[in-house]
Amino acid sequence: MRYSNMKNLSARELCIKGLLIALVAVSTMVISVPVAATNGYIHLGDSVILISSIFFGWEYGLIAGGVGSMMADLLSGYAHWAPFTLVIKAIMGLIIGKMANYDGVKGNFFSARNVIAALAGIVWMIFGYLVGGTILEGSFTVALTSIPSNIVQGVGGFVIYMVIGAALNKAKIYKLLPVK
Repeated sequence: MRYSNMKNLSARELCIKGLLIALVAVSTMVISVPVAATNGYIHLGDSVILISSIFFGWEYGLIAGGVGSMMADLLSGYAHWAPFTLVIKAIMGLIIGKMANYDGVKGNFFSARNVIAALAGIVWMIFGYLVGGTILEGSFTVALTSIPSNIVQGVGGFVIYMVIGAALNKAKIYKLLPVK
């Protein structure tokens, strides 16, 4: 039974969103480097958020980024970060997807607009974790120590996004994607 205020989701959309959530969670958990100074970890999940947001749009990026990253925190022993991660990564996906070249134009994955969108999402992530760290640690000064590792995480995610994006661009995968 469908509720009248729910958006109709096709089986395809539901499957893609679920798959992207799982990809974010797995890519975050499988290759991760703990950072003792920040009580967090560096991972590759951001690259999947970048690709999800740019290829599929803000709704997919928001859901995959927020839920997938939160699940990774919950399953990796970082439950204290999960609420912050949900909000930070969901907004990251939203920012990237809204800014990216997802306005009905199929084309270059590396347009200036898409690259700027990816970088804006990474800057938001760094700022979001600074705020979250300030709340969790009770000290802005202590939270500042997380900035270098979050920069490394963001840059790593961006580099992986560029490598995977180049392969997907070469394969002209954008021709297969739904355009809204």
